[in-house]
Amino acid sequence: MKSMPLKLALVAGLGLAFAGATTYAPPASAQVYVTQVGVAPPPPRFERVPPPRYGYVWAPGYWRWDGYRHRHVWVSGYWVHGRPGYVWHPAYWDHAPGGWRFRNGYWAR
Repeated sequence: MKSMPLKLALVAGLGLAFAGATTYAPPASAQVYVTQVGVAPPPPRFERVPPPRYGYVWAPGYWRWDGYRHRHVWVSGYWVHGRPGYVWHPAYWDHAPGGWRFRNGYWAR
């Protein structure tokens, strides 16, 4: 019978560990990673946005460049944990001299 309290303590500890991991938000930064390619991305795909989730912001899907396959690959939209006082800027492509530049999504004040 001593193993039951030990199991409960272990489950409670794991629950707390996972709860802490899901509420962590890295510090805000204006780091924008840029990829430049000579091939324009296809038009964005239609995605049905799920119902709102309290404390989260929807990051829409985007085309990512896959250098190994030399083509664009669709990345589906996902929920981003909200940050009070910040605005989410989604990932996007823009045309520049020499090709197309991809910019990751980021938080900004």
